[in-house]
Amino acid sequence: MFDKLETLEDLLEVKLQGLYSAENQLMKALPKMAAKATDPRLRMGIEKHLEETNNQVERLKQVAKSLDMNLDGPACKAMAGLIAEGEQLMALRASDEVMDAAIISAAQGVEHYEIAQYGTAVHFAKRLGFTPEAELLAESLAEEKNTDEALNQLAINSVDEKALS
Repeated sequence: MFDKLETLEDLLEVKLQGLYSAENQLMKALPKMAAKATDPRLRMGIEKHLEETNNQVERLKQVAKSLDMNLDGPACKAMAGLIAEGEQLMALRASDEVMDAAIISAAQGVEHYEIAQYGTAVHFAKRLGFTPEAELLAESLAEEKNTDEALNQLAINSVDEKALS
């Protein structure tokens, strides 16, 4: 763990630690979200993203090994907060349709955070000349963007309309 950042490489390592913590926290939260979802497409999308999240953890391990970086760092407080906010929403009484909309809103908050963090990590890796590692991180970034868009389309084309009723 760092007590001082001296280089962009140090900052990349801290970012990777945060992503690793965030993804591991998310792997525990996604099954709860899937269990609470009633729309079958939402449940399947969450389950698919759980598989992707597992692959993202493996990519982070691969990047860290390649760069001789340590993924052990402090827990990602941002992800903990986003998960806690989602759990608060899921604890409320709501119709199935409104709960599905709430789950999508919580999931999109998580996706937007991950998009920002992976985007930064990709940029740092490229600037440092770590091209293969940047490509691996970019795979995860693309998955996060795709998940966000799929959630958005599900909300727009189905879930939000049902929640209005």
